[in-house]
Amino acid sequence: MKNSLVDQYIEKSADFAQPVLNHLRELVHRACPEVEEKLKWGFPHFDYKGVYVSMAAFKEHCAFNFWKVKLMDDPHSLFGEKDERVMGNFGRIRSITDLPSDEILMEYLLEARKLNDLGVKVKPKKPTPEEKKELAVPDDLQVVLSKNLAAQVFFDKFSYSQRKEYILWITEAKTEATREKRITTTVEWVSEGKTRNWKYK
Repeated sequence: MKNSLVDQYIEKSADFAQPVLNHLRELVHRACPEVEEKLKWGFPHFDYKGVYVSMAAFKEHCAFNFWKVKLMDDPHSLFGEKDERVMGNFGRIRSITDLPSDEILMEYLLEARKLNDLGVKVKPKKPTPEEKKELAVPDDLQVVLSKNLAAQVFFDKFSYSQRKEYILWITEAKTEATREKRITTTVEWVSEGKTRNWKYK
């Protein structure tokens, strides 16, 4: 079932992103006609007996996610090592040519559907001792994050140490102007899934 909110999301996306998103959307519906479209955290999700897959468009790339990627086989070695700089199981997608073939994509989509059909659950990750510590987010940073859904979602998903790196960078600013500039940069980078030191990785 298609959702007009997803139509609007695609129409508002950059020109390069629209054919990518439309193509992915078509393949998802072909693999799972019963899928239900929703807009969650500001970007399109496809639900089928639970969360199935999602996609998003950014300034210069698109991203596509399998909700249960950790449980999936990867016979074509597409997932590779997790890249902390981007959200997406296929890395940065700038055009349809960056995607695997339709045949391979369908293979992965059908496997993801089967996991949902079987009711397989992703076991929640047990928090490490450091993640149990409470990390105080500065009020001025939290206000700006709350106005950017993508940034808030990514920041919440970051590990304790990844969030701490940004917070220390901001709180160690010598002047108010520097602090404000760092907050702006933080939100820009975080909204793209980038960690504090992404340039050096």
